[in-house]
Amino acid sequence: MKFPFAEYGRKDLLAFGVIALVAVGLCLAFAPYLLPAPILLLAFVAYFFRDPKRIVPDVANALLAPADGKVMDISEVVEDEFIKGPAYKVGIFLSVFNVHINRSPVTGKVDFLRYEEGDFKAAFHPHATRDNENNVIGIVCDNPVIGKVVVRQIAGVIARRIVCDCKVEDVIQRGQKIGMIKFGSRTELYVPKKEGVVITTKIGDKVLAGITIMGTVT
Repeated sequence: MKFPFAEYGRKDLLAFGVIALVAVGLCLAFAPYLLPAPILLLAFVAYFFRDPKRIVPDVANALLAPADGKVMDISEVVEDEFIKGPAYKVGIFLSVFNVHINRSPVTGKVDFLRYEEGDFKAAFHPHATRDNENNVIGIVCDNPVIGKVVVRQIAGVIARRIVCDCKVEDVIQRGQKIGMIKFGSRTELYVPKKEGVVITTKIGDKVLAGITIMGTVT
């Protein structure tokens, strides 16, 4: 049977489970009226680390969402770290109620990784991309029209742990799990601005990692 929670969160679930068990014992002994609090906390943590099954759409040349959440920003930028040129940036805000597992938007090979410590501003803050702790995953897509794609994992106010489940030279599939940002965050997708690459998602759209088509390649 498939484990229903993200493998990245098993240690967290165990730690919160022990804390909740101790808290329940203390509540029973000294403050029974507080008993719902640790139970609800444990239930929330279990809910946060859920790992729902995702069926990747069989759509050729589709760019998939790298995270669950709400599209907060679509802009044209110069991505000078991996793409090294004009790019479309799509920013996705993840609340604590979203699934926080990141998935690859394309099939390809991981060619670049860079982790940077930083602040923990709110993930929707305009300077979060620049100032917050983040991790960059550069993927060389197997579709030469796309070329290079970047997924940036960005910590938020509550998030204090970025998990990256891939390494340079790994070959990854579209929709494959590549990591997680724990407890509220932001994920950004960068794709080259070039002929044949079209971003179809809009600001305000709610997207699902590995399912929602954010762009197409012709």
